[in-house]
Amino acid sequence: MSKRDYYEVLGLGKDAGEREIKKAYKRLAMKFHPDRTKGDKASEEKFKEVKEAYEVLSDAQKKEAYDHYGHAGVDPNRGAGGFGGGHGDFGDAFGDIFGDIFGGGRGGGGGRRQPQRGSDLRYNLELSLEQAVKGVKKEIRVPTLVHCEQCNGSGAKKGSTPKTCGTCHGQGQVQMRQGFFAVQQACPTCKGKGSIISDPCHKCHGEGRYERSKTLSVSIPAGVDTGDRVRLSGEGEAGESGAPAGDLYVQVHVKEHPIFQREENNLYCEVPISFTLAALGGEIEVPTLDGRVNLKVPNETQTGRMFRMRGKGVKSVRGGPIGDLICKVIVETPVKLNETQKQLLKDFEESCGGSASSKHKPKAEGFFDGVKKFFDDLTS
Repeated sequence: MSKRDYYEVLGLGKDAGEREIKKAYKRLAMKFHPDRTKGDKASEEKFKEVKEAYEVLSDAQKKEAYDHYGHAGVDPNRGAGGFGGGHGDFGDAFGDIFGDIFGGGRGGGGGRRQPQRGSDLRYNLELSLEQAVKGVKKEIRVPTLVHCEQCNGSGAKKGSTPKTCGTCHGQGQVQMRQGFFAVQQACPTCKGKGSIISDPCHKCHGEGRYERSKTLSVSIPAGVDTGDRVRLSGEGEAGESGAPAGDLYVQVHVKEHPIFQREENNLYCEVPISFTLAALGGEIEVPTLDGRVNLKVPNETQTGRMFRMRGKGVKSVRGGPIGDLICKVIVETPVKLNETQKQLLKDFEESCGGSASSKHKPKAEGFFDGVKKFFDDLTS
């Protein structure tokens, strides 16, 4: 009796791709598997036919030969050994198809869990505004996991080597049957490593790494701000079994400053001035991050007025122009006056026309005109 076309067996067209072939096989294999059909000989033969078709069409070289020459293009004797009766190779068939789903397939070393790169670490570094603006070099102490120098990260005592795991034979995975499923899972003996350390290193107790605090020097570039971070490559935790270390991220936080507030590249500060200086004008010294400069205050300056000092702000770590220093003047009311000072102020007030006069008080004039209009509107 001649064999059926493999594409017909799987219910596929000649142009079917790898994914379609695998999907069709999974569906039919589950349908006809002997564990599900309970000794139905016809279903068992169907399963063998499906498996044979899949093993040819899922192999790129065999598929090409079959597409060109049909059944004659593939080894006819393979069916006797590779597609033999009984349940002996059913688990392997499902191991192939479900290995992609449950993590790893059969054969080779592909199933072994590879040593993991070390974890990244974060260190919170607090800086003053001056340090953040100008840049600084800081020494930090970081608790971490480091490679064990005695065993060179292998975990085995010096002079010994890890041995191949007898449970998984170095594969790192074992196949488990669950009903008619055969799935791969990490070897419980070696935890997926494929090897066992029978004589562990005394310093790291077989882990290949141990905890230690290390001191690092980190250069903080000029212009950083809260939320910026500096990456130190390879200064994180050491990886497993000699794998590369992770990175260390130094997270910057700038402390509150007693004088300045930073917004992007600009600095802001409040400058108190006397009402005499505000009225008559003059100069006052104001601080900057580079020292002191003179600020010219024009006469009749009102409280809250802003003065911009260009180029006295911050140059961002990301480049661009230097920001400005913006000074907000606050006119201070004198306190703790003696009787003589109080009388002088009263005399000054009278000389200006008294409290009812708005000639010398431009804001008061506008305010009281607005109040009058408000009440007039209410009563109209």
